[in-house]
Order: sequence, then C-alpha cells, then structure tokens
Amino acid sequence: MSELRVYHIPVCPFSQRLEILLALKGLTGPLKFEVVDVTKPRDPALLAKTPGHTTLPILETETGGVLRESLVLMQYIEDRFPAPRIAASDPFARAVENMLTALCSDFVNAGYGYVMNQDPAKRETLRDRLLAQYAGIDAFLCRHSPDRTFLHGEFGWAEAVFTPMFMRFWFVEYYEGFELPDEPRYARVRRWQDACRAHPSAQQVTREEIVKIYYDYSRGVGNGALPEGRTVSSVAFEPHWSRRPMPPRGKYGRDATDAELGLV
Repeated sequence: MSELRVYHIPVCPFSQRLEILLALKGLTGPLKFEVVDVTKPRDPALLAKTPGHTTLPILETETGGVLRESLVLMQYIEDRFPAPRIAASDPFARAVENMLTALCSDFVNAGYGYVMNQDPAKRETLRDRLLAQYAGIDAFLCRHSPDRTFLHGEFGWAEAVFTPMFMRFWFVEYYEGFELPDEPRYARVRRWQDACRAHPSAQQVTREEIVKIYYDYSRGVGNGALPEGRTVSSVAFEPHWSRRPMPPRGKYGRDATDAELGLV
C-alpha cells in the first residue's frame, strides 16, 4: 500500500473531524477514504485490522500500522503533515484547546442520548442535560476567549473537534424541537456554534442530509440497526438521501415505514 487509508462511515461526525482537518491543511492527496457500509456485515479483512473493535474511522499507514479514535487520528495527521499547523503552537494556548476538547465527550453523549430517547417522560431531563453542557462550554469560552468568535481567533483544532457535533445536533433541533434559549448564558457558545457550522472547511454535510440519515437514531437505534418492522436502514446508501422526503418530526408515535421514508 502506497498511501494512507481511512476506513469510515459516510456522514460520521468522527470522520468529518478528519475531513475538516485535511481541509484546513489543504491536503487532498495523501489520504484515501474507503467507505464502509454499516448496513451490511463487516468485511472480515477489515475486522482483522482492529481485533475486538468495530468502531470507525480507522487509519491504516503505508506499512500496515492501524490507528483508531478520531482524536488520535487527528494528532497523527497533524504530526505527519505539520505544515500548516492547526493545533496551537503556544504551550498554554494548546493546553487551553485541549481542555475545551475534553468537554466534547459529555456534550456528544448528551445530544445523542436526547435524540435516541424513546420515553417522553425523560424529555425535559435530557433537554436540561444538553443545556447544561452548552452552558458549561459557554462559561469556558467566556473565561478563555470572551471577545473572539473562535477559541484562538481563527477556526482551528477545537473547532475541528466540535463542529461535526454542532452539525449533528441539527437532529435534536428537528426531532425534539430543541433550541438554545435566547439567554446571556448561551450567547457566547451560540456565536461559536453558528460560526463553526458556517465555516467553509466544514461543509462536507448538510442539515437535510443529517436529518434524513439519522432518522433511525430518533427511533432509538443506530449504526445500521433496524427499527422494528423496517427492512431498510436510514443510513443506507440507496436510495440516495437527496431523493428521499423529509422524515416525520414526531418521534414518539409510530415508526415511519420504509416507503414513507423514501427507502424503497
């Protein structure tokens, strides 16, 4: 193998982190992205590359070395192709962006837990949980970067980590009617989120695409699993998402059929 390869799931936020980083670096040739269809049994040859682990993306080097976890892959790309540098070069500034990115895991869990919830009685609790995450990020930005839009003035490392999640959370806006309240404690994070979503380096996906492909997540299943009574996953490649209608917003009633979702 003469090139780096990334095995990934289309519209995966963890893969988009890499795509954003590559866009910021202006790199188009060194990595080849190999698409994995999670609606089909995993290729044994691919499973053999990471024994005991099925999460994607993974990166395979020219010599057969395999790396996983998106932040590890990002750091490998940053070290392997150091110019232009995206991570902060000043040690303190780098530590600050690392502290911010450390908040992302709980943020992701709050958003995905909210959209995948199937118990109406838990909606307010899950909404409050996500709002608490937004408030915590807002407080961090107000302390370390109160007057800027991005953390360090330009769209960089922390933005590449968070932006795919900000974009995926279009699904809680669509399926749960979630909105950040127009309150001062969310003003700084709202400014950051809006700018991240609009940045030219982060336009690999669209709101329509995410809402359609993530429909099954709103029914409590993901990664190609099927809701009861369905035969085609919403993450299937065909029919292409652009040819499907917008899914129903209601997620606590009956599941839409394959036909209603434009999957047959």
